[in-house]
Amino acid sequence: MATMNVSLPDPMKTWVEARLKDGRYSNTSDYVRHLIRRDQERAQALEALQQAIDEGLKSGDAAPFDFKAFKAEMRKRHARK
Repeated sequence: MATMNVSLPDPMKTWVEARLKDGRYSNTSDYVRHLIRRDQERAQALEALQQAIDEGLKSGDAAPFDFKAFKAEMRKRHARK
């Protein structure tokens, strides 16, 4: 495992130390790894969302939507028998 040294302003250091006191994280490295994992997950979610937006934009104009016909079809398809 690689090692990194990070400098923090005093208020941030105090914040990290407070997170350690509640017992959720065993040490500073554990807390920082957790934050990095969350950032990675967020970046992946944003990328997936952007891909979906791009696909939607490339798919062309939306087709007209007939709500009454849709509702009738759903009632027909899911009617209790």
